[in-house]
Amino acid sequence: MSVTIRQLHPVFVGEVEGIDMRRPLTPDEVAAIEAGMDKYAVLVFHDQNISDEQQVAFSRNFGRIELAVGGNITKANERRLSVELADVSNLDQNSRIFARDDRRRMFNLGNRLWHSDSSFRAVPAKYSLLSGRAIPGSGGNTEFADMRAAYDALDDATKAQVEDMICEHSLMYSRGQLGFSEFTDEERAMFKPVRQRLVRTHPVTGRKSLFLASHAGTIVGWPMPEARSFLRDLVEHATQREFVYAHRWRQYDLVMWDNRQTMHRARPFNETGEVRDVRRTTIGGDGPTVQQEQAA
Repeated sequence: MSVTIRQLHPVFVGEVEGIDMRRPLTPDEVAAIEAGMDKYAVLVFHDQNISDEQQVAFSRNFGRIELAVGGNITKANERRLSVELADVSNLDQNSRIFARDDRRRMFNLGNRLWHSDSSFRAVPAKYSLLSGRAIPGSGGNTEFADMRAAYDALDDATKAQVEDMICEHSLMYSRGQLGFSEFTDEERAMFKPVRQRLVRTHPVTGRKSLFLASHAGTIVGWPMPEARSFLRDLVEHATQREFVYAHRWRQYDLVMWDNRQTMHRARPFNETGEVRDVRRTTIGGDGPTVQQEQAA
């Protein structure tokens, strides 16, 4: 069966048929998925009842897997999954639902803010692949925003203003928006701010996009209050409804997105009463967006 992709949203997102992630991909299938990612930025695969090992094997077709360390406050002895998978569920290491006041749950609430995965790393992520193993009865959607369309819709003056802007990204910035500010010294060192370009150009299509995230806490050379006000306005612009697709999960969906071209956020569900077991593999980027210096 050949690979086909049907567009789901007026400006992005494709639904893929003809792929079975339980078996190895052919070179033509890999090429079709990569071309789909370049065009649609988000791809939806239904009915992919896969194991962790199969998810990892599928992901490796698209590059180096970014290990799920340094991006959360979970200790090694608290891990439920291997380091090749980021645990984006509401479950602890014993597969029990987090208590409402669990520190890990409080930290993970930051996933409800608009963000791009691993923008807080010097080398930000390329692709993310999220597998829905257990889905709650209602809520828990994932929303995506097309940052190419958002850039295209800016007026010329704003495009010129943002062209060379550099932002500083850190998990401390995003979690701080929710009042989570009690970090250990080890966590503060791990979440040290990194610098990223605000405007990125796709290496294949040449399209420009905004590289925004709740992790972006300031603009180099700007007073922080002014920078945060400006970035908030940009995020409001970039997440207008015409740029946003809401994915309503079905069990065994796998959604793959390009972090260079999109933002996303998780939506609320009954976190203390229902299981949402979703597991992410992340493909590392090719390099930093800007030369890294000591963050101020």
